[in-house]
Amino acid sequence: MLQRSFGARSFAGFWQYWNPIFGYCLGKYVFAPLKKVFPSYFSLILTFVVTGIIHDLVTIAVRQDVAFLFTPWFFFLGIGVVLGKATRMDLATSSWAVRAAVNSTYLGVCLVLAIVVFTTR
Repeated sequence: MLQRSFGARSFAGFWQYWNPIFGYCLGKYVFAPLKKVFPSYFSLILTFVVTGIIHDLVTIAVRQDVAFLFTPWFFFLGIGVVLGKATRMDLATSSWAVRAAVNSTYLGVCLVLAIVVFTTR
């Protein structure tokens, strides 16, 4: 799972490999209904936000403390996927190491953005 995800040729490809069962459920029960109402790109971002909310709710239940990090992080991750699709991102000709570095940077930059934008007081 990790090798295929980090070696994906695009940000969208990363998520196809990351957690396919959860991704299938999100696609069927969140993205598809949203897509009937909203444009595809907006539905995709909202699906990422819902995923962040789910992760935050689990974290809140475990920690017994309110903290929202995943929701903004996944918002930025969704923006990254939309931008990657819009620019037709394709790292297929790059080595696995380059693809892994790009995908890791994408995850890290989105995390830093979430921390800076949403947790800085």
